[in-house]
Formats: sequence, C-alpha cells, structure tokens
Amino acid sequence: HRPFSHEPPWPGVVGAVYLTAPWIQRGLEGSDKGRAEERTPTMGGSDLAALLLLLLLPPPQGSSFASSLASSSAEFGRDDFPPGFVFGAGTSAYQVEGAVDEDGRSPCGWDIFTHSGKMIDGSTGDVAADGYHKYKEDVKLMSETGLEAYRFSISWSRLIPNGRGAVNPKGLIYYNNLINELVQHGIQPHVTLYHLDLPQVLEDEYTGWLSPRIVDDFRAYADVCFREFGDRVSHWTTLNEPNILGVSYDNGFFPPSRCSYPFGIYNCTAGNSTVEPYIVVHNALLAHAAVVELYRTKYQPV
Repeated sequence: HRPFSHEPPWPGVVGAVYLTAPWIQRGLEGSDKGRAEERTPTMGGSDLAALLLLLLLPPPQGSSFASSLASSSAEFGRDDFPPGFVFGAGTSAYQVEGAVDEDGRSPCGWDIFTHSGKMIDGSTGDVAADGYHKYKEDVKLMSETGLEAYRFSISWSRLIPNGRGAVNPKGLIYYNNLINELVQHGIQPHVTLYHLDLPQVLEDEYTGWLSPRIVDDFRAYADVCFREFGDRVSHWTTLNEPNILGVSYDNGFFPPSRCSYPFGIYNCTAGNSTVEPYIVVHNALLAHAAVVELYRTKYQPV
C-alpha cells in the first residue's frame, strides 16, 4: 500500500506509466528509438513520498538506522513543504476491501490467481483489511494521522460485475459512501480506475487485455465512474503501473499468469512471452487514451 506525493498541477486524469520493465524498454528502443531517448528518468512521486514517509514514521525499537532517520526528521515540519504538496496514502481494492463474495461482486483475476495455489503463503484477498466493512474506521484513522489525500482503486468487478452493462447498486453505494466519508473528513479522494484486477468474466470471454475489445469496455466502465463520482473526485488515474500488467504476460508472476518457456516463473499452461506483453501494453495505452479523451470532452471542468 504505497504512499504517493505531489498533487498534479491540474485536476483531471493521469496515467501511472513506469517504463522499468526490460522488455518495455527494449520495445521502445526497437520500435520508437527517437522518442524513447527523449524520456529522462526521474524519481517518481511515489518513490519520493515513500522516502518522506520513512523520515516521518517513528522508528522501531532498537533500530539504529530508523533512529538516525528519526533524528533527521526532527529538522522537518509541514511548513518545509510547498502549500501544494499533498501528504496521503494509497491502496488498491483487492488488497484492502475483502468481501469478495458479497453484495454482487464477481470474481476478478486475483481471486482466480490466489485460489490456484500460486501464493507462497497461501494468502488471498477474501478478507484482506476488511475495508468494505471498516471504511469508516479507516477514514477516521486517516484523519487522525493528518492525511490530506487518499488514493484508492475501484473494483471493476464490484461496480460492474459483468464487465459491461448493468451497474451493481450495492457497489455504487459502497464507493459513494467511501468518497463521502473522505470528503466529510477533509481528505481528497484520488481514484484509480484499474489496479490489475480485471473482471474474470472478460478474461474468460475474450482474453481480457489481449483483445482490442477491452478498450470499449474500459471506456464504458470509466464513463460510469466519472458520471457517478466526478462531482466529488477531481483526481483520477487510469491504469496503475501498466508495466506490471505487461509483466503478467511475460513471466506469469501476476494474473492472468500467462507466459512461455524460458521466461515463465510458473509453469504457465498458456501464453507467449515473446509477443503477448507488447499486445497487452498496446491495448492498455489505447484504453488509457480513450478514457482521457472521454474525460476531457465530456467531464473535465472548463
């Protein structure tokens, strides 16, 4: 559950794109070398905030390293950061909500992955942090901690269980309640539309991100989110770490765990590590662009 840092200079939609996976870098160099060379690696906002969190957290007993960090943190206060700097925390739906079989939610890829014996410790997100039931307690703790923003993701499977079409009323109620609770406590809601938890029904129907059909379904899902929550949410992220989405089809380390020899970490039964990661990220970029265009033309304040 990674903290994040600086508020974008304008409200709207951003994409969390990290060009760190070697196969992505190779693809950029091979297919679009000129543009790839123009990109300058920098310290990401989440990395900076994680460093700041280390400086601000109390040290464990007996930790000389943490003690040295704590002594350094005494030199810093809120006034040492610019007014626009936002202190917050971030989570993802599958890691915190739990309630995977409640109130109409359908399975996502992580449900299938964790129940197939691929987790070393056998853990699942069936209960997780029970955020679905304890969101009020969570927001209260955020407020007491002094957080100014909270980045969370919406479970596509909870909001639109069939992947497209009808909206789940109970899922809609949950996210409205969470957002309202944040606003009432003076905490900015920052919403991520997709955090690697594709509705399994879309994976089963047309192989999910491998198919260009995902673009229209993702845009329709985003349209529902903008329409239902946009009156209180002005900070949106389309896709969390699309590089990791690609890795899921390279080494099989994340759902849907597709890969091929010799790249697969697991004994994948399907996939092509040489081709599929590029197809998936291509479709993810198209989906990101479609959603940004939707927001700018239909929802972004003038």
